[in-house]
Amino acid sequence: MVNRRRHGSRTQTQPRRKPPPAQTLREPAVFAKASGSDCDVLHDKLTLAQARRGTPAHRPVRVYADGIFDLFHSGHARALMQAKNLFPNTYLIVGVCNDELTHKYKGYTVMTEAERYEALIHCRYVDEVVRNAPWSLTPEFLKKHRVCSIDFVAHDDIPYTSAGSDDVYKHIKAAGMFVATQRTDGISTSDLITRIVKDYDIYVRRNLQRGYTARELNVGFINENKYRLQNQVDKMKEKVKTVEEKSKHLVHRVEEKSQDLIFKWEEKSREFIGNFLELFGPDGAWHMIQERSGRVLQALSPYQSPRSSPSSSPTRERSSSPTSYRPLSPPNI
Repeated sequence: MVNRRRHGSRTQTQPRRKPPPAQTLREPAVFAKASGSDCDVLHDKLTLAQARRGTPAHRPVRVYADGIFDLFHSGHARALMQAKNLFPNTYLIVGVCNDELTHKYKGYTVMTEAERYEALIHCRYVDEVVRNAPWSLTPEFLKKHRVCSIDFVAHDDIPYTSAGSDDVYKHIKAAGMFVATQRTDGISTSDLITRIVKDYDIYVRRNLQRGYTARELNVGFINENKYRLQNQVDKMKEKVKTVEEKSKHLVHRVEEKSQDLIFKWEEKSREFIGNFLELFGPDGAWHMIQERSGRVLQALSPYQSPRSSPSSSPTRERSSSPTSYRPLSPPNI
């Protein structure tokens, strides 16, 4: 499609500008330079209302969020997602404190600073990561990164007491640069560490099974053998449990087969008895066959007089006594 503009009687045709390419998620976020922001042009300061209405594509609202991000989890990701979606056009900069500051003001971390930096640049909501970020946003830090680099600071609204201050974001809030996000309940780095400490023995035994040495796990000789013995006992319990489950399954199958055989036997028995009664019962087919056979035999036998009048019989009268029979004497020669 093209745009057409008239100049007198002539029509001038100009191609429409293509929209800027959408940001892809194929590459990780960039690290900020140690010298500060790459911004060369100082922009006018934005108000919160202007930022929420939207800014031109070449002038995104630059939001800064900082933290430790140890054991990077869904609570961290949700906070960064909220910061990224505060305004229609947001460029999210995330500051990560190094190990020295973190160990001094908060405590020992599980992940090293390099691991925490690496986790942040692979979060889809992050556009830029500032390494060695300050514990609080000092004027020196803002000057180093120049005012054009940060428009607003995003963090949850709970006062963060640390480094001798009742709220490290107090001066940011006073300057009108603070935008609040919401914490995610039920998940935090401290919660995860508490779970591990609570089930310490389980995780030690697990890692011993996976090939870690007792020295790597900081486990003494006695505890190492105790954990290995517990692993062997658990294996035996698992084997017994497996055998029991297989036995229960076999017994269950035998019961099912037995019930099925009994049901089929009862069904066949009823069928056999029914067929027997149908064949040999009073009204059965066998009784009818006998009756019909008797009728046929009676029809095929020769005619006989009634038994009550023997004189009327056409047959020759026979002697009822064997003494009436006398053999003939031989002729005289």
